[in-house]
Amino acid sequence: MNQAAGADRTSFPTNGPQALRYRVKGMDCPTCAGKIETAVSRLPGVADVRVNYGSQVLDLALDEAATPRTELEGRIERLGYGVAPLPTASDLAMAQASGGAPPAETAEEPEPPLWRTRKALLGILIGALFAAGFLVEQIAPGVAGEYAYWPGALVGLAYYGRRAAVATFAGTPFSIEMLMSVATAGALAIHAAEEAAIVVLLFTVGEMLEVVAAGRARAGIKALAALVPKTARLVDEADGTIREVAAASLAIGQVVVVRPGDRVPADGVITDGASSLDESPITGESVPKPKEVGDPVYAGSVNADGALQVRVTKTAADNTVARILHLVEEAQASKSPTARFIDRFSAVYTPIAFAFAAAVAVVPPLLGADWGTWIYRGLALLLIACPCALVLSTPAAIASGLAAGARRGLLVKGGAALEVIGRVRTVAFDKTGTLTAGRPRVSDILVFAPDASERSLLGLAAAVESGSSHPIARAILDRASADGVPLRPTRDARAIPGKAVSATVMGQTVLVASPRHAAESARLGPEAERAVADLEAGGKTVVIVVRGAEALGAIAVRDEPRADAAAGISALRRLGVRSVMLTGDNRRTGQAVASELGLDVKAELLPQDKLAEIAALKAAAPVAMVGDGINDAPALAAASVGIAMGGGTDAALETADAAVLNDRVGDVAALVSLSRATLGNIRQNVAIALGLKAVFLVTTIAGITGLWPAILADTGATVLVTANALRLLRA
Repeated sequence: MNQAAGADRTSFPTNGPQALRYRVKGMDCPTCAGKIETAVSRLPGVADVRVNYGSQVLDLALDEAATPRTELEGRIERLGYGVAPLPTASDLAMAQASGGAPPAETAEEPEPPLWRTRKALLGILIGALFAAGFLVEQIAPGVAGEYAYWPGALVGLAYYGRRAAVATFAGTPFSIEMLMSVATAGALAIHAAEEAAIVVLLFTVGEMLEVVAAGRARAGIKALAALVPKTARLVDEADGTIREVAAASLAIGQVVVVRPGDRVPADGVITDGASSLDESPITGESVPKPKEVGDPVYAGSVNADGALQVRVTKTAADNTVARILHLVEEAQASKSPTARFIDRFSAVYTPIAFAFAAAVAVVPPLLGADWGTWIYRGLALLLIACPCALVLSTPAAIASGLAAGARRGLLVKGGAALEVIGRVRTVAFDKTGTLTAGRPRVSDILVFAPDASERSLLGLAAAVESGSSHPIARAILDRASADGVPLRPTRDARAIPGKAVSATVMGQTVLVASPRHAAESARLGPEAERAVADLEAGGKTVVIVVRGAEALGAIAVRDEPRADAAAGISALRRLGVRSVMLTGDNRRTGQAVASELGLDVKAELLPQDKLAEIAALKAAAPVAMVGDGINDAPALAAASVGIAMGGGTDAALETADAAVLNDRVGDVAALVSLSRATLGNIRQNVAIALGLKAVFLVTTIAGITGLWPAILADTGATVLVTANALRLLRA
């Protein structure tokens, strides 16, 4: 914790509860969040505790007359977490009202490399001590015996034992650390030091991987904020001069200049100029939209080809990207991922098992039986109660399932996601870049003039578009290159933002324009108008090539479905999974693609609309969301499980729970099949682990088996569940 910051903030306690916000470093899972919430809630004067482990944020109300702030922070630190104060919503509102700069957050230390994290260093140390013990036992058998493994086991026991003790005093006696500490101590007590060392080593490795996954997820959330530029070109109202200011300082009503190629720094309305804006990161629209005076623009969208003046309508804290970021964080906070099996198990099984073992060791001797015999049997039961095999049953199956998926380019970020994928009954797909390739391509070339041909029409259009980076221009140039059409020299090239591009080709003016703008320069006949209407009804974007005052023909482009999209949807249907398309594209385009692929469609959806659709689907049954853009991030986070296409944006990949790295729609069905196979393997492993324990429980109490068979009950079950899990590698 930043002690100076904490001291400054606690110098003058105020009357009544105060809203506080903290960043809690090391809070990487729901279990961590639960421990912190329990520990903090038990303090006097604390209310309204809200913990978001995804963003590592703790919100609460504190009456410092009952509990000083330093005591609150100290309790969190003693649990093993770092804590630093953050500005609250009221702090930000006060700063905005006063016109001052927002209060700065406590500077975050950069994340250390994986091998330098506390849990990684602990795992390396335990692993090294275990390896040293193994070598000692092999080189000089009988010299050290079981004590060769004690150092590794004791290091783990000291670390997790301390955390278990603190959690117990803070109100969580049956934490996962307590389970591991008791299991390790029990193994040492009955001279199973090798097993004790293995248990703490595997547990530490699992904790380390959890930290990595949580860190990457948080990095994906931070990537959302990078959409908005750090600076803006502000127009001074007094003299009209332009100066560069921080985008976060823009106020409602101010006017900014957005040059071609720049990102829009704030949500606003165009007051001067016209251009095409690429809004795909925000709305998912595959083709840039023409914009003119009076049209709204979104922060983070890219200005393609014309200078604009934009009047700011929303502050940085309330713009589109900020809302998306808020939606992602809220979705992650309200998301209920499968609780780790060991936590649920330890909450019920551990106290019952230990009470039963203690009763077996003590009650019969009190009734006149032999103390030595029943203490021996009690220790055997304690070892049988050791949850090693059960602890491994789920992670072993998950690890094998993840490895099998990785071989096919199916990346799943953890066991909870892999389990949920197999239970989904609906898969919601984004369109652009997910079901489609994400890049418009020429689909049709229509010739209107008798002296023109497809090749000449394509050549003229490519020549005019040769200096443009517009997606439609790239599609035309790609088609010309593929057909071997040479580019003719041009001069006097110019763009009419949002309407057309023109140039002089071989002494004649050639215009490539939208149908509406082309009608101002040349007349389209009834047949040509019907042909254009048919193309647009098919979800295609059409441009007209005009030479002089004559319309030579039309070129249509469309973001075509992926080659395997229809087969992928059919594969899901065979698995009993329904598919639906959620897209920000226009209704006509969405319906055309959906009809071709055979799935339902909801079109013209903004990020918040997608979130609402996901919530409605999720209320009926588990739902998966498949997307590739930043606009999909809230829906990816809110769904039961989010799946990103491998070629998508970093934010989508980091926010999602899984990714299909080969960009194949059919891989979504493969993920469902793999998950279902893994779930079946987990059920088998749990049955093996609990079944063997049940058998040896009876035989131990009956005196048929003793300590060494009890050890086999645990280690044998561990071997069996591991071998069974390895079968998944052949999936």
